[in-house]
Amino acid sequence: MDLIYQLVGLVKQLADFILHIDHHLAQLIAQYGTATYLILFTIIFMETGFVVTPFLPGDSLLFAAGAFAAKGSFDVVLLWLLLWFAAVFGDNVNYWVGRFLGPKVFHYEDSRFFKKAHLEKTHAYFEKYGGKTLVIARFMPFVRTFAPFVAGVGRMTYPKFLAFSVAGGCLWMSIFIFGGFYFGNLPMVQKNFKIVILAVIAISLMPMAIEWWRHKRSQATAAT
Repeated sequence: MDLIYQLVGLVKQLADFILHIDHHLAQLIAQYGTATYLILFTIIFMETGFVVTPFLPGDSLLFAAGAFAAKGSFDVVLLWLLLWFAAVFGDNVNYWVGRFLGPKVFHYEDSRFFKKAHLEKTHAYFEKYGGKTLVIARFMPFVRTFAPFVAGVGRMTYPKFLAFSVAGGCLWMSIFIFGGFYFGNLPMVQKNFKIVILAVIAISLMPMAIEWWRHKRSQATAAT
C-alpha cells in the first residue's frame, strides 16, 4: 500500500512539474545557472534513450526552454545543439540496446512468448516504413521512446536509422525550441502558459489518438 501511495505521489509531482514547467525551469536556472544545460540534456537523453522513462517531459520542456532562451537565460543555438545531440544520442543508445536484446529474446524459433517470425516481420517493416515512423514518432510522447528500441530489435539498417534519427531530431528541436523562442514570451502566452503547455501536450497526443481511432474503425469494418 505504501508503494502505491509513493507512486501516486510521484505521478502528482511529475504532473505538477509539467503543468508548471515555466516556474520549475525558472527555479532550476536560478539555482544551477549554466549547469541547467546539463540537466536539460540529461532529461531529453533519458526520455529518448531509456524505454523505462517515457514519462519524462519532452515537447513541453523544449518549448519552455525556448521561451527562457528568448529571455536570455540560454543561448538558443547552444541549447538547440545540445538537446539535439541528447535526442540523437538517446535514440542511438535505445537502438543498440534493442539490437543487442533482440537476438537474445528471439533466440529460440518458437519460444512461448516470442517467435522469430515476429522479429523478421519487424525487420521488414522498419526497412520499408521505419524512416517515416522514426520522424513521426519524434512528435508522439511515449512512442518516440519505444520506436528506436523496436527499430533495434527489428535490426533496421543502422545508416538508415541514423539518418532519420538525425533528421527527426532536427525537426523536433526546431519546431519546439524555436516555437518557444519566438512565441513563448508573447503576453497572451505568458498569461496562459499552463493552457499553452496543455495544448502542446494535446497536439503531441493527437497522432496517437488518430491512429487509435483508425485502428478501431478498421476493426469495426472488418467485423461487419
